[in-house]
Amino acid sequence: MCKRLLVFFGLAIFIFTAFSSCKKYYPSESSEDEYDGTVGYEEASDYVWNSSDITDIALSGSSITINGNGVTADGSILTIISPGTYRVTGSLTDGQVIVKTGDAGIVRIILNGADIKCSESAPIYVKSAEKVLLVLADGTENSVTDGASYSLNDDGEPDAAIFSKSYLSFYGNGSLAVKANYSDGIAGKDGLVIKNGTIDVTSADDGIRGRDYIIIRNGKISVESKGDGMKSTNDEDSSLGYITVDSAELNINAAGGDGINAQTDVTINDGLFTITTGGGAGSSATSSVAGGGFSGPQGGSGSSSGYSGTVSEKAIRAQETLTIQKGTFNINSADDAIHSNNAVIINGGTFEAATGDDAIHAETSVTINGGAINFSKCYEGIESALITVNSGDISIVSSDDGFNATKGTATEQNDGSFLYIYGGDIYVNASVGDGLDSNGSIEMTAGTVVINGPQSSPEVAYDYNGTFNISGGIFAASGPNSGNMIQNPGSSSSQYIVKATTQSGLSASTLFHIEDAGGKDLLTFKSVRNLYYVVFSSADLANGSTYSVFTGGTSTGTYTNGLYKGGTYSGGTLKKSFTISGKISTISY
Repeated sequence: MCKRLLVFFGLAIFIFTAFSSCKKYYPSESSEDEYDGTVGYEEASDYVWNSSDITDIALSGSSITINGNGVTADGSILTIISPGTYRVTGSLTDGQVIVKTGDAGIVRIILNGADIKCSESAPIYVKSAEKVLLVLADGTENSVTDGASYSLNDDGEPDAAIFSKSYLSFYGNGSLAVKANYSDGIAGKDGLVIKNGTIDVTSADDGIRGRDYIIIRNGKISVESKGDGMKSTNDEDSSLGYITVDSAELNINAAGGDGINAQTDVTINDGLFTITTGGGAGSSATSSVAGGGFSGPQGGSGSSSGYSGTVSEKAIRAQETLTIQKGTFNINSADDAIHSNNAVIINGGTFEAATGDDAIHAETSVTINGGAINFSKCYEGIESALITVNSGDISIVSSDDGFNATKGTATEQNDGSFLYIYGGDIYVNASVGDGLDSNGSIEMTAGTVVINGPQSSPEVAYDYNGTFNISGGIFAASGPNSGNMIQNPGSSSSQYIVKATTQSGLSASTLFHIEDAGGKDLLTFKSVRNLYYVVFSSADLANGSTYSVFTGGTSTGTYTNGLYKGGTYSGGTLKKSFTISGKISTISY
């Protein structure tokens, strides 16, 4: 008998020791962070699973039926306690799906026509896990809805209809509607990835928030938010806090915040973006371009003040570098359309935008390497300490400066800022401010620049405190006053320059034309408002050659952004013939 008892107790001690040496399978209620892993990242294996391993879960009002392992149910509360794949169907009228695992591994939740409502907390709440993947089953419609008030823990969590303290990703060709009546729609305290799917978020505050990062691979995403549309918030690690969009269709309407807001970098590789912030551009800038596009914006008038709101309502905002490779952008923003506290780089894309403040603003630098950029309405067009245009079609209708190279302080002294134009087709219509304004210097080596100067002095078509050298390209600038305030480009320019003024003025409907002695068309220009001067530079101007100025007449050429290209000019009145004898020729007619 004693021998049998010794054997029994020995076996009991063995079993106890063996189980106590294993990692906990069921996390305790006192701990919400059983898995203490590093920042999660996407892997190809996340999107592959065996259908035979799926645990099926049926939701029905206030009850839950489970067919499989790794999950428990207490009334209408479903708790996933182990990594695995779980398929959820049906609806909960007032319940919750909680993920609380202690093991490393991925939790996949397949939403297969699921409707989850929770009146006092997050309908989907990831307390602890290495990774969680929400799968939107193909062809299904799924929804998550919370209440207007929450029962929060000591950390003020959860605070979103879908809330995750771990890496969270979305995948599948189904749809998900998130209705967040309390605060945010989707929030992750780790990384957040959207692989694909159709996701519609309506939120009382921010739409989609990822602390460490947000990566969007593809999909169709719509956000209606009273705060920011999409944001990353990690301000403790400079390698995190970013937002990357590879290719997606994004429709964001942020009523009281930014459309896209990253604590560090924003990188957009492609996609279709429709972004409205703060109710749109309003009436704080000059009137919209008639007809849009790049074919001759009309003149307008408006207030010379920019955005005066108390919160940031920018369309796309980055604290560090904002890079756009390509994509289609339709922006209507109360605040800046594209903004960075550091640098903006645009390599391509199509932009149709109206904004109540700056079109593109960066504290350090703006670089444009391509794209079709049309800002039909803005306060200032492009503003930064260093602006470089290498290529692209740029059209700006502004109430203040079209381009403003500045280090941030209004000054009539050279502050070292720079505007470089190395190529591209640039059109500026500035109704109140300068067309080109540099508190430092301007350099133009190629491209085409056409400026319609402001309606009244002392503002002018272009203004600089340092130097302005032209060594290539076509430059044509006009203004409404007598020209006494306009500076000539620098005499060190390698290209010849003509400044032509008239005392009587030239109406906006009247053509201004320059041709050489053989009748070759050098410039046929039509301003959007009355003008008194035109400053012109072109490689076709040569020392010792004779040219003639005509006004009026007609042209059979194609009118684009102030210039007639091709065709034949005829019917004008000869006003002045002149011969170039120096770098800058000043004529009056």
